[in-house]
Amino acid sequence: MGVINNLIQNSSLNGMPRWYKATAILLFSAIVSLLLTMSVLLIIYGPNVNIRFGY
Repeated sequence: MGVINNLIQNSSLNGMPRWYKATAILLFSAIVSLLLTMSVLLIIYGPNVNIRFGY
């Protein structure tokens, strides 16, 4: 918890309302978890996917 508080104090979220901080952290967490999920799926199913580039 100290790490999160330290990051908030050293970022632009310092001095913002509590709901704004929670929304920013939730959005960041959702993006990171989505990226991690997509990378795991790409590692698992990547060799079996047929990708075509073109118009």
